[in-house]
Amino acid sequence: MNPLLQATRLSRRFGGVRALADISFGIRVGEIYGLIGPNGAGKTTLFNVLTGLYAADEGEFVFSGKSLTGLTPNQVAAAGIARTFQNIRLFANLSALENVMIGRHVRTRAGVLGAILRDARTLAEERDIEQRAFELLDYVGIRARANEAAGGLPYGDQRRLEIARALATEPRLLALDEPAAGMNPSERFALADLIGEIRRSGVTVLLIEHDVRLVMNICDRVLVLDYGERIAEGTPGEVQGNPRVIEAYLGAPRVA
Repeated sequence: MNPLLQATRLSRRFGGVRALADISFGIRVGEIYGLIGPNGAGKTTLFNVLTGLYAADEGEFVFSGKSLTGLTPNQVAAAGIARTFQNIRLFANLSALENVMIGRHVRTRAGVLGAILRDARTLAEERDIEQRAFELLDYVGIRARANEAAGGLPYGDQRRLEIARALATEPRLLALDEPAAGMNPSERFALADLIGEIRRSGVTVLLIEHDVRLVMNICDRVLVLDYGERIAEGTPGEVQGNPRVIEAYLGAPRVA
């Protein structure tokens, strides 16, 4: 089976620092694929390359049979990859409902003329957008907060709102950047359930997460980076027992 996403020898430099060095991997349809590594390993840089925020200096990545290398973030989203951010990026003064509706606009058809004329087709599409936004808020468990300002929501609900907004783009691949950051244990447990439900709905998931226990519990396969290099890939069990992974997290053993 061809992978949904195939990255081949992706590299990225910042000045004299090589943040990514020849990274290759593939994500299969329907799996939860984890990306881990110590601080500074290059995880977020890789995420940003895959979602169009950074351009790769070398290499390419193909999604659903089409090269997305060098595309802008909105083009990547239109192609079927949605993402959340490590630092929450919501429209704080807009309601939860409005935030999700904004995410939905990548799939709308009404142009500037429709917005001006307010014809029947445009109005019908706006009603559909609102209905779908309510459905997604219900899906992530925060429909009751639909009319509250996003910036006033509890932290865990803001994380769920970001996921709902990303899902509004109808992605085939949902890329989650540290979704459990700042969550308490019960919120993390609920998040794991939600990610599992997203996968069961037919959406493939790419997960960056510092909570290694969460990654090992829900991911099918895991890629490990260290100093911009790929040091391991495999099932959670294979990765946990890999000496290079143990060294990256715990340091090299002292020589007596």
